[in-house]
Amino acid sequence: MAKPVDVLVVNFNTGALLQPMFDALRHAGSDELARYLVVDNASADDSVKRLAQVCPDAVVLANQQNVGFGRANNQLLAHLQGRYALLLNTDAFVAADTLRRTLAYMESDPQCGVLGVRLEGRDGDLQPSCRYFPTPLNVFAGRTGLGRFFPGLKMVDEMGWDHASVRECDWLPGCFYLVRREVLDQVGLFDPRFFLYYEEVDHCKRVKAAGWKVVFYPDTTVVHIGGESSKSVAELEAASRQISAYQIESELLYFRKHHGIAGLALHMLLVSLGDLVLALKALLKRRGRAALLACWRHSKATWALLLKTRYATQPTR
Repeated sequence: MAKPVDVLVVNFNTGALLQPMFDALRHAGSDELARYLVVDNASADDSVKRLAQVCPDAVVLANQQNVGFGRANNQLLAHLQGRYALLLNTDAFVAADTLRRTLAYMESDPQCGVLGVRLEGRDGDLQPSCRYFPTPLNVFAGRTGLGRFFPGLKMVDEMGWDHASVRECDWLPGCFYLVRREVLDQVGLFDPRFFLYYEEVDHCKRVKAAGWKVVFYPDTTVVHIGGESSKSVAELEAASRQISAYQIESELLYFRKHHGIAGLALHMLLVSLGDLVLALKALLKRRGRAALLACWRHSKATWALLLKTRYATQPTR
């Protein structure tokens, strides 16, 4: 008899986190409830060797190159057996009650297509756990700090609401992302054009459009360290700039896909205006030449990626 949930893990140079991540799962009763499916995205550390020791019963796919977060998760769709799929980051550690509580909630609400939980940092601080969809305007307002001039505008990361109640939301972070199998059969998983960032934003948009609910469930907590895979990318590819390029590209693809050419044009206008605003702030606060150059580089990179993606219609990798 198939276990109710398949846990999908994409690993990229986070071999040191595999043992504590799987230990937390087992402490949560995953041996009874879950199968483990892992993709290693061409890690340069000893991740594959550690996987064999830490979780010998996992289905492991080892890629010869890094295909990105979304595509790697998509590779595991053919191996699913359970009623649910849980996408779990290697830097996310479930509580002892997380699996049982979240699966029980999904069973109680058949219209819930995707479920997320309360996320906390290592120090116990609340992390953004339940978000609003990005728009050209709220991205601009968030980046420039001008949100106070747009009363009523829903920012992507609104933190002032009650985090103690179950609520529907727009989208959930992918570090703990519990999806009903019927949803995957109906709308699929991730758009492979998103290499990194915006995969779950786009997915939740499609899930909601198909009539399912996206729900924040606060009655259990996952500790999320955050940034480990991104940090390894930066270290291996000297790419704090490259990380920004991943995010910029995904943002362009998302706005073209969901807001059309007009929304993309507005986004580009606001990107240029935002860099100008930030440059003026840097001048007024005497932050120096480096701050001004950062604004110029961001604007330049965004326009360059607009052309490289053929006006946000195809990925660069």
